[in-house]
Amino acid sequence: MPLGGEKCVHQPGENTTGNHQITAGALEPQSINWQMTSNRRAHHTDKFSGQNLILRRGQPFDMLLALNRPLGSGESLEFTVSTGPYPSESTGTKAVFPLSSGTGRGGWSAVLKGSSDNILTITLSSPASAPIGWYTLNMQISSQGTVSSLKLGTFILLFNPWLQADDVFLSNHAERQEYVEEDAGIIYVGSTNRIGMVGWNFGQFEEDILNICLSILDKSLNFRRDPATDVALRKDPKYVGRVLSAMINSNDDNGVIAGNWSGNYAGGRDPRNWNGSVEILKEWKKSGYKPVRFGQCWVFAGALNTVLRCLGIPSRVITNFNSAHDTNRNLSVDVYYDPMGNPLDRGSDSVWNFHVWNEGWFVRTDLGTQYDGWQVLDATPQEKSQGVFQCGPSSVHAVRDGDVDLDFDMSFVFAEVNADRITWIYDTASNSQKQNSLDTRSIGKYISTKAVGSNSRVDITDKYKYPEGSSEERRVFQKALGKLKPNAAFSPTSARDLVEEERSPSISGRFKITGVLAVGKEVSLALLLKNLTREKKTVTVNMTAWTIVYNGTLVHEVWKDSFTVDLDPEAETQHPVTISYAQYDKYLKSDNMIRTTAICKVPKEAEVVVARDIILDNPTLTLEVLDQAQVQKPVNVQMLFSNPLDEPVKDCVLMVEGSGLLRGNLKIEVPALRPKERSRVRFEILPTRSGTKQLLADFSCNKFPAIKAMLSIDVAE
Repeated sequence: MPLGGEKCVHQPGENTTGNHQITAGALEPQSINWQMTSNRRAHHTDKFSGQNLILRRGQPFDMLLALNRPLGSGESLEFTVSTGPYPSESTGTKAVFPLSSGTGRGGWSAVLKGSSDNILTITLSSPASAPIGWYTLNMQISSQGTVSSLKLGTFILLFNPWLQADDVFLSNHAERQEYVEEDAGIIYVGSTNRIGMVGWNFGQFEEDILNICLSILDKSLNFRRDPATDVALRKDPKYVGRVLSAMINSNDDNGVIAGNWSGNYAGGRDPRNWNGSVEILKEWKKSGYKPVRFGQCWVFAGALNTVLRCLGIPSRVITNFNSAHDTNRNLSVDVYYDPMGNPLDRGSDSVWNFHVWNEGWFVRTDLGTQYDGWQVLDATPQEKSQGVFQCGPSSVHAVRDGDVDLDFDMSFVFAEVNADRITWIYDTASNSQKQNSLDTRSIGKYISTKAVGSNSRVDITDKYKYPEGSSEERRVFQKALGKLKPNAAFSPTSARDLVEEERSPSISGRFKITGVLAVGKEVSLALLLKNLTREKKTVTVNMTAWTIVYNGTLVHEVWKDSFTVDLDPEAETQHPVTISYAQYDKYLKSDNMIRTTAICKVPKEAEVVVARDIILDNPTLTLEVLDQAQVQKPVNVQMLFSNPLDEPVKDCVLMVEGSGLLRGNLKIEVPALRPKERSRVRFEILPTRSGTKQLLADFSCNKFPAIKAMLSIDVAE
């Protein structure tokens, strides 16, 4: 690459053996060797694809500088590093420093480590608090009264979880391997009574992903408004994490992914079809940075996890079951039914069957050391914060202790795992509503993440809250309520106390599963009713079943029934519920979720609401490796699928991806399948890295929108 005055200094990755004529007298560089392999290995960036020099801040790196003659007395070299469009020394986005023989003192420095035959070995160091991003390195030569300046090259600087002085330092080796270097993972989905999982390809080391991650910062509203300040603040993981939580969703800023929870995904892709972040990030860049359609919470979290790990912030994906979306900061969510048993889309609060967010690991210099460690970052656009759809960082320690007044978005995150759930019966005819029940225990269950070094689920609910019903938990809830609504917290008439005083119901009910839950089969349940008193009771029951999206969005009623039953004292009865495939087939979404509800009424008593969300299983998709997997050797993989239905399935597509196993992703059109027919598809992958790698597949057709499979493959060197 020619430099000022056509002098040739080599970029990282170039051959550095050039020897061209240099005019005698003037001191000039002939070539640079960036020691790419050893520097990248020492900086734990050797997994990134491409030929850029990628470094971690606060850690020295070596380069060899070949000059045309030895450095004379009175001659000196000086270096300048700069990042961003308006570099300045006052903001820390530029530094000028001489080549010295001493050691650096925490700032930028260049130390002469040795020289032989006009080749200087120079050790450059950056501060542990340097802004991350692209840097340019220039050199000034002072020789014989003249100063000449030239560009030596560019490099990327990342956060450094291996370095104690860095805000993102993580001391445990196995945790660093998982939360920074692992490029595949598992995301938990489903519901409290049926926790499922999907594999996800983070792919942070794949081709061009690091460039795209850095460009996300340059597309942010903050950068557009004030680029100089934004780049300077990129030294702070709190700041970078918050900006990314805004940029991964497309609200406000044309960010990466457009959310859609309607159940209708025309004009984009069903969120359940994605296998990972790589395809999404590449599509965003390829389209000229137009939002990729469509995502739901685990897609936002999967993508944010990729970007955080890519930039060097340790991160993990968290799933909260029965997650509250409290829109009015009162730590309760209101859920409505009509007397016929229909769930109502009323009010702005909701309870999601599950919600997925991220945790990033860094210190909280703004709050104090007791709040260091895991911080919630949530890129799903739910509520605006400071005018923008962004959320976090919220310290997990602060959530557990009810410190809802601290930065950032603490009250929202606290409510997600702690809100009370209030059920209302709303009568459309009279436009009146009455409170039916209050549940202090159902929100924030089985908070889950993938284990370090294995595919098992770890329950981290105790990191977010004290045991449900314990005195500490009530104390923390009252503390939080006191900070949010100073007058309401201790008044004796809070909703919580009113309901406790009401007479307890005379009957109880629950739905029991009595058959197989599978798409294509009829759904068989029973409503169990029990008389809790020593008097005879007459119960009128109105039941409905609706297909839903996982966040509670109602799609369509698929079944209803009403009956009256006499219950003898302390007697139990079962009422069968049968929903045929023909009834739900057209309205089932890729969530495979059906919400069943029964409103049970005893004369002169409050209604008893019985509700259960059921999830139907997809047929199995099987992946098998047919050869021993080896680096750079093609491997055959086979997919097996049987159509379980009594009707044909068509428009079948198989999508496969996996970092280190194949470049990009495979899309295979699969022929239509007759009723009960079995399909076998073979395809080839080419592993590029050794170790255990994760292959992910998504099979979709007109009757099954998203069937997932994953397979761990051990790749030999």
